[in-house]
Amino acid sequence: MSKKETLRVVELFAGVGGFRLGLEQANKELFEVIWANQWEPSRKSQDAYENYVRNFKEGQHSNEDIATIEDSFFESLYPDLVVGGFPCQDYSVARTKSNEQGIQGKKGVLFWDIMRALQNGKPKYVLLENVDRLLKAPAAQRGRDFAVMLASLNSIGYDVEWRMLNAAEYGFAQRRRRVFIFAYRKSLNFSKKQRELNFRDIVFNKGFFAKSFPVKEEPFKNRVNEGALLDDIVKISDSFSFEFHPAGIMRDGKIFTAQVVPVENQPTTLGDILQPLHEVSPDYYLTKEQEEKFIYLRGGKREERVAQNGHKYIYTEGSMSPVDDLDKPGRTMLTSEGSTNRSTHIVEQNGQKRLLTPIECERLNGFPDNWTDSMSDRMRYFCMGNALVVDLIELMGKRIEEIDLQEADLKEQITLF
Repeated sequence: MSKKETLRVVELFAGVGGFRLGLEQANKELFEVIWANQWEPSRKSQDAYENYVRNFKEGQHSNEDIATIEDSFFESLYPDLVVGGFPCQDYSVARTKSNEQGIQGKKGVLFWDIMRALQNGKPKYVLLENVDRLLKAPAAQRGRDFAVMLASLNSIGYDVEWRMLNAAEYGFAQRRRRVFIFAYRKSLNFSKKQRELNFRDIVFNKGFFAKSFPVKEEPFKNRVNEGALLDDIVKISDSFSFEFHPAGIMRDGKIFTAQVVPVENQPTTLGDILQPLHEVSPDYYLTKEQEEKFIYLRGGKREERVAQNGHKYIYTEGSMSPVDDLDKPGRTMLTSEGSTNRSTHIVEQNGQKRLLTPIECERLNGFPDNWTDSMSDRMRYFCMGNALVVDLIELMGKRIEEIDLQEADLKEQITLF
């Protein structure tokens, strides 16, 4: 195979750089992040952005509201790959009042800024990340939001694969479930090769995700769904609903989706990533008062409560273990990690209960130790609760490299011919 030129990468909603770190771990010589945007609204302190700049010296760094970035700027970047993790929002759309042919989404919905970057930058590849509930949102019209996204990507010339990945099932230290979306231009050789395969073979054996994250040959309890998007994106927004499973493909508006069963790797456990006791500051050990509070928070409940309007109701909640099992991967880390909250991890060593340290939280997501040590502990916990598992991106980066080498070889063969 020929030596590949660099892939120009644009990183949107960059956070502390999980996408970039994963791609660079896959092949730093190949993936060149030329422009990265990170902006936290309503915050004077831009901790994540400052941390990103500290860790990555090369490329342009943007600390601006992405909605203010001009279309022409995205066009001038000429990206090969656009990546980003973005919030799960309401993706409903409507026709514009001034132009019946036009379509508008709700203001402030960041997916439409991703679409602007794609429409103007025209990258070959797109890799996005979102929470797993995206596939079922909103509750009143299941699957609508994801269908709007798929239809939008289809309308500008992309085929799309997706997979909900639990990092722990593929050998990593956190039971973190996230949906990853890989879109690629229909004009690519990769797309043409994929079109020679049936949908089932792509999802189970030969697609973007199946190569790096293998699954068993048969779907879970034969849960498969096939269908097609409506031609009109506004009609999708108004009335379309569909049961999207954790794995699938959309091509030319046709959908195949399945509940796949991963071929699991031996997971990394919570105990594996803990720091030695002598490295843990006494600040992270629970006081007696904190221990009692966590016993209550993690315990089962059935109690009368009063709503703001004065209405009385019975609140119930199941119990959970008073400490986290060190022989299993960690639970999904939330932005409230480290606070007095039911979701916070509590570990016990030598009979003492404590919080995870910020370094241990970095390890749960596959970041190097002290990646975020320029921040306060509170912000370090918050950023790790928002971050993705870097190791997953590394595997996806290697898969993109494999695909793009084939594109380069074909281009070279055509040139020689």
